[in-house]
Amino acid sequence: MRAREYDSDRFDRMRRTGWLDIDKIQGSRCLVAGAGALGNEVVKCMLLAGFGDVTVVDMDHVVPSNLSRCVFFRDADAGRGKAEAVAERATELYPGSKVTPVASRVQDLEDWGFDVVMGCLDNISARLHVNSHARYHGAPYIDGATDGFRGKVQVVLESGPCLECAMNGSHMRLMDERFSCTGSGSIFVPKLAADITTTSVVAAVQVREAMKILSGRRELCIKNVMYYDGATGTMQCLESPEDRNCSNHHREEPE
Repeated sequence: MRAREYDSDRFDRMRRTGWLDIDKIQGSRCLVAGAGALGNEVVKCMLLAGFGDVTVVDMDHVVPSNLSRCVFFRDADAGRGKAEAVAERATELYPGSKVTPVASRVQDLEDWGFDVVMGCLDNISARLHVNSHARYHGAPYIDGATDGFRGKVQVVLESGPCLECAMNGSHMRLMDERFSCTGSGSIFVPKLAADITTTSVVAAVQVREAMKILSGRRELCIKNVMYYDGATGTMQCLESPEDRNCSNHHREEPE
C-alpha cells in the first residue's frame, strides 16, 4: 500500500492552515528555559510542529516524581540532567531537528540570539531575568506557568507590556523562591500541586503563539495575559497595562 503524495509530507496537515509559515518555523532558533513538566510538553509540541533548532536550558536533575508529568523522562533517568534527557529523546519526534541541552541556570546563559524564547520556569527571579534579556535582545518571550488545575500564558513582544510591568510587592517578596512541584532545591521550595492536563494545555498555547509570531501573524497573538482554569473548563484574558516606568521599556539615548 503506497502513501498518497500529500501524506508523504510530515507537515502536510499544518500546511493546510494557509498562513502558517512552515519554512520559517523549521528555520527558527528557539530557547526553552526550563525542562520540567512544562518544558517537556513545550519541547514535545515544538518538535511535532517542526521547530528546527531548539536550545533547552535547565540546571536540575530528574527525580522519580517527575515521571508522571514529563513525557521524555524514564525511570533510568533518575539523577540525570533534565536538559540532557529532554534533548536526547526529543529528536526522535522529529529527526530533522537539532535540540541542544545546556545544563546551567538560565541566569548564566550568554547566548540570546534566538527568534523566540519560551518560559517554563518555576521562580519569579528567573522569569524576570529571561523577560529582561529577551526584551533587550528583541526576542519575543512567551511565559507559561501552572499551579494544579490553573495556568497562565503571557506573550511579551518587542513593544507593549512585559512580564515585569504587572509585578507588585507581593511578587518581589517571593522573588527567589522556587515553586517546584518536586519540592527539592537549595532555596525555600513549597511543594505545589501539578496536573499534566493543565501542563499540556498551557504548553500547547505557548507553542501556538510561537507559531503565530514566526509566521508573521503577531496580530493574532494573545493580548495581555490568558488564564486557564481546568476545574471549570474556562479561559479568560485579563488586561496587563504597560508600565512606562518599567526598566525594560527604556534604552539609553546616544550622546
